[in-house]
Amino acid sequence: MIFQYSITPVLHYSMILRVSHKHMKKKLWGGRFSGSTDNLVEKFTASIPFDYRLYKQDIRGSIAHATMLAKCGIISKTDSKKIVAGLKAIEKEIDAGDFEFSIELEDIHMNIEKRLMDKVGPVGGKLHTSRSRNDQVALDIRLYLKDEIQHISNLLADTIRAFLALARENIDVLMPGYTHLQRAQPVRFAHHMLAYVEMFKRDEERLYDLLKRVDVMPLGSAALAGSAYPIDRKYCAQLLGFKAISKNSMDAVSDRDFAIEFCSVASMIMMHFSRFSEEIVLWSSQEFRFIKIADSFCTGSSIMPQKKNPDVAELVRGKTGRVYGNLVSLLTLMKSLPLAYNRDMQEDKEPLFDTVDTIKDVLSINIAMINNIKPEKENLEKALRLGYTTATEMADYLAGKGMPFREAHEVAGKAVSYCEKKGIGLEELSLEKLRDLSALFNKDVYKVFGVKQAADRKTSFGGTAKREIKKRLVELERTYGK
Repeated sequence: MIFQYSITPVLHYSMILRVSHKHMKKKLWGGRFSGSTDNLVEKFTASIPFDYRLYKQDIRGSIAHATMLAKCGIISKTDSKKIVAGLKAIEKEIDAGDFEFSIELEDIHMNIEKRLMDKVGPVGGKLHTSRSRNDQVALDIRLYLKDEIQHISNLLADTIRAFLALARENIDVLMPGYTHLQRAQPVRFAHHMLAYVEMFKRDEERLYDLLKRVDVMPLGSAALAGSAYPIDRKYCAQLLGFKAISKNSMDAVSDRDFAIEFCSVASMIMMHFSRFSEEIVLWSSQEFRFIKIADSFCTGSSIMPQKKNPDVAELVRGKTGRVYGNLVSLLTLMKSLPLAYNRDMQEDKEPLFDTVDTIKDVLSINIAMINNIKPEKENLEKALRLGYTTATEMADYLAGKGMPFREAHEVAGKAVSYCEKKGIGLEELSLEKLRDLSALFNKDVYKVFGVKQAADRKTSFGGTAKREIKKRLVELERTYGK
């Protein structure tokens, strides 16, 4: 019987896995066993429904291993060439969707090895010399993560470019900055967008730093004790592009710190996107009306014709919990495993794969959505006028006249309280009323009430003044381009 089912999201894997349940009389590891494996055990222990996606990494590792075995004289060069040719042919079969995976063969490693022996004969059995599935899977996951970290880093760079373009296009748009979700001080919309750039830059740095710990080759550790064959691990690392080699065979086969750390970094990336998503949801609401999102990135209601829902942002916010859950899953998986390898570790792949897929989906959709966001300039400026956001400027004005800042803060607070009762803005206060509050007020005080002037007075390094934003944009565009 052959059945088909899709394992991973369509965005990343169009491949449909074909799984065979043909009975196998003998396992590749079955020499010690006199009875066959129960069908329930076959299904329960098989990892091929999800680890099949490591086939390219598995074949890369096997080609390097076979090449190294020949170099060291462990197998003949003729045998090595046959093995390598067979592995390349198998890769083409899988690429084309013509490969029939077997549940009974358990995992991607045994499926490929069995197919290799079918193609090249008994010589294919020499491939596993000086190797275990324990160091083989550790290698595959590291190769996989190296590839995916590069892809995710590229998407993060594209995300930053999208934010830079949005900031550059709207550098003259002003908006209220918030603390406690209360209007606080005038800032430039571009400054707010560049805050997210800083977050995602840190994520880039974390991924780059993580890569040092992923880029360690475990192959040659065998099951746990290393190998008695005269292998050349450095040569294998060179063939596979690893910068370092594991120094302890027991740690090498049982270490998943790098996968946990990746999920931790991914959780940080998702946390940053979730914060952005929350603001998108708020800002696009009728209560705020700070931004417009293109119709193509929203959905409607099945019953309410007027609705335009920010479902992309809401789903990103929801998927954040999913990625957090994957991190906790891996931490819990590893928390009490004795050295070295344990079958529990088979459970590392699904949360890891899901995290990779989710992160790439979220990055891709946000890059597109950011390019389809437009700030509502008039509504943003109206929110500034009604929010008493220049009260700090009033306090600074008085402090500049010699009043201690704490007293100046109290005077400005009284001015706001009066304006709230009267339903007017600070700029509408008469000079007479201002002088009732403090004799230090003069006509020049009205210059501090302009929100643009208030924003552009924040000239400290990293502040929201236009000149500071322009400087930062130039710095960032040197790295990421315009």
